[in-house]
Amino acid sequence: MKVLLLLPLFMCLTCRVWGRHFERCELAQVLHNAGLEGYRGYTLGDWLCLAFSESKFNTALVNHEADGSTNNGIFQINSRIWCEDYKRLKPNLCQMHCSDLLTSNINDDLVCAMRIAQGSRGLASWKGWRENCEGIDLSIWLKGCVL
Repeated sequence: MKVLLLLPLFMCLTCRVWGRHFERCELAQVLHNAGLEGYRGYTLGDWLCLAFSESKFNTALVNHEADGSTNNGIFQINSRIWCEDYKRLKPNLCQMHCSDLLTSNINDDLVCAMRIAQGSRGLASWKGWRENCEGIDLSIWLKGCVL
């Protein structure tokens, strides 16, 4: 009986270990090391603002849309086009399972986000970036960070 009571707690702790919340400067360093400064004309500030606007730097975040799709990970990448959730046949343009976007390792998130940014809309593909980041001075996102 005690085992059954502890199982939900164990599962919850396992989920928390799987994903993570980045600190702003820590994520800036990861993005810098990945070569995102200047990628497609966007600054590190653009990428940080995007990640904060979409997930508050939370790699394990999943949001459910009315159409049954999900937005996944630190960049909230949608399952309708970009990743596989096994619910129905979809394009899966990033060639990955959506759960791969929920781990503490964001390398695959970065590759997929860069692929999305290559499209004609760039970072404007994300509503969070359009509403919170586009056209404003984003240098504040790097204030105090050593890169």
